[in-house]
Amino acid sequence: MSKAAAIDIAGVSKIYGNTTAVHEISLKIPAGTYCCLLGPSGCGKTSTLRMIAGHETISAGDILLGNTNITDLPPARRGTAMMFQSYALFPHLDLIDNVAFSLKMKGVDKQARHAKALEMLRLMQLEPYANRRPAQLSGGQQQRVALARALITDPEVLLLDEPLSALDPFLKIRMRAELKKLQTSLGITFVHVTHSQEEAMALADLIVIMNDGRIEQAAPPRTVFQRPATAFVARFMGDHNVISGRVTAVGEGSVTISVAGGGDFTASGQAEIGAPVDIAVRTDRVRIGEGGVPGLGFTGSVTNVEYRGSTVKLMLSGAGVEDFTAILSESAYFANPVKVGEAVVLNWDLADAILLGGPAAG
Repeated sequence: MSKAAAIDIAGVSKIYGNTTAVHEISLKIPAGTYCCLLGPSGCGKTSTLRMIAGHETISAGDILLGNTNITDLPPARRGTAMMFQSYALFPHLDLIDNVAFSLKMKGVDKQARHAKALEMLRLMQLEPYANRRPAQLSGGQQQRVALARALITDPEVLLLDEPLSALDPFLKIRMRAELKKLQTSLGITFVHVTHSQEEAMALADLIVIMNDGRIEQAAPPRTVFQRPATAFVARFMGDHNVISGRVTAVGEGSVTISVAGGGDFTASGQAEIGAPVDIAVRTDRVRIGEGGVPGLGFTGSVTNVEYRGSTVKLMLSGAGVEDFTAILSESAYFANPVKVGEAVVLNWDLADAILLGGPAAG
């Protein structure tokens, strides 16, 4: 397989008529990285992927693959391959001809292209099915055929547009492991679009969270989980509660914020008095039923209890904070179970309340 290439997206925008789908984003994806573009529908992630592939023109900016500026190159000359969400397999062709199709278009003779296609099917553990048609395969097998067809051109970068969205939950998890294994063994750069936080966390070396055509944060999964850069990231990833207010006091390495019509909260970080700020509190670090330090907790009313097996999710409201989530271990919850409507004392440590910034420059 060919060497991986780094991708450098430099000030790239995509404008459709009066709508800007992607706002001047800049991003470096190191060679050999598994990168997930993550965000809600309409955030610009698929437009970004299609611009890398050459299926979408770039309105402004440049894209470099290694040292080559590929901005104006046709898709076939970019060193990239794309696997589409629908798989786009030809129903009338067997697997060998499906996989070999791009080599046929390049004029490679039948014997050579069939030999290469068989090699790719072997890599995907599909060799016994070589003479079958796509309709005779399961969803997971069809997906592997689409992967084989994308990889036969020896790309430096594989682009994947929501590749797992058509699969059932059990198969999704199995194919996730397959994709990670494949990327590790091939060593090429993968750029994978998804709207699933869990999928991105499981697969990526680099998660790029997009919102409204901009990059909110680009970081390894652990950084995104532990230190979300913005309120959007904290809310979207779902691992943090976001409390919004104004700074009323500043200490050494900490600030106190007041919530409209509610309580005062302390967070680690720096900001000016009077500034509107957001703080994030880890959902799994919230404790219940203990007296805490002022500013690091509140008394809330339980609005929902959700049993999840190893954990229990509580939703609470109070002190001017709506829809506050606490994720408790099963044993902690059942040692002191609470019901909807009960008042509960919540608290957490200062290290688990962080001050958030605005959208990252991107």
